[in-house]
Amino acid sequence: MRKTKTPPPVDNGADSKAAEYKAALLRENRRVTSYDVAMVAGVSQSAVSRCFKPGASVSKSTYARVMKAAAGLDYIPNAAARSLITRRSNIVAVVISHTANLYYPEALAELSAQLTRRGKRVLLFTMQHEADVEQILGDVWQYQVDGAIVAAALSEEQVQEFERRRLPLVVFNRNLRGRTVNSVLCDQYESGRLLATRLTAAGHRQFGIVAGPDTSTVATERRNGACDKLHELGLPAPVVVTGQFDYASGARGLREILDRLGRIPDAVICGNDVMALGCLDYARHELSIDVPGTMSVAGFDAVEPSNWLSYNLTTLRQPIHNMALAAADLLTSLIETDGRLAEKRTFAPQFVEGATARLRPLGDDSLAA
Repeated sequence: MRKTKTPPPVDNGADSKAAEYKAALLRENRRVTSYDVAMVAGVSQSAVSRCFKPGASVSKSTYARVMKAAAGLDYIPNAAARSLITRRSNIVAVVISHTANLYYPEALAELSAQLTRRGKRVLLFTMQHEADVEQILGDVWQYQVDGAIVAAALSEEQVQEFERRRLPLVVFNRNLRGRTVNSVLCDQYESGRLLATRLTAAGHRQFGIVAGPDTSTVATERRNGACDKLHELGLPAPVVVTGQFDYASGARGLREILDRLGRIPDAVICGNDVMALGCLDYARHELSIDVPGTMSVAGFDAVEPSNWLSYNLTTLRQPIHNMALAAADLLTSLIETDGRLAEKRTFAPQFVEGATARLRPLGDDSLAA
């Protein structure tokens, strides 16, 4: 008679020990710690710590025992406890205005994605207006963040406070002229000049500008860049009205420009795409203005709706992906090297030749103006 080979018994000792230990923890109503994992795995507490530290030296057998014990106890490493040892929380503060996040969310999404790839977690601070940044910074100081990316215009005193606290800082998409600070930005002033240059080269002479809020440095730089370029070319002063970066401001701004100018302008530059879409819809559907035949409309940012077939807006695109990549790299380097000489990384915008403005090709000699 043929004998069948009996398989060796399965050792469930470790599983049983973990189950018993877990039941005891539940009775005591306390959390699982690395000490508990060490007891179940039969290793030292430092061995458990090494198993959860990327790149640390640990044998395969020890790692397997620790991971099995951790799974049986439902153990999750305590980030706060780890920060006491490493003196880093791996948390980065991102400060952004509510308006910027509402109408240009790609910036925050890209920053979060790039920082996560570098092992950092984002602690978000939002403010209604950039002028509220002092109050927000008061909140930032209360948390043990490793560094901060701030999308707001900071005063010299605020920059110095970061230095005093030895907290790495990168200013995002704000040009703090004359100040020594690490920053990553798309030059908004030059963007305004570029848009005015392309439109005037196509023969536009009388302009209207629906600018963003006075509290926004981005809006101010874009407006000033366009106005300065028109002044340099000896063209009539544009009619400038203030908007709030929202859709309704585009329609309201166009009405105000028409009332003040007394006629249809050759072109309307809006401080962002959302206002440009509001201006465009109001011009076409309420006033029956031929865009771009009678009046050109242009904006900034190249947000997703601006690319829709029904709009195909003429606009400027900021290289947000590259800017976020640069900001994450710069801040990570500052955190790991304990500071360095201030660096400014400036990116150029990309002109998007949509269907809402009369344009001449880039190679046209008239652009030399």
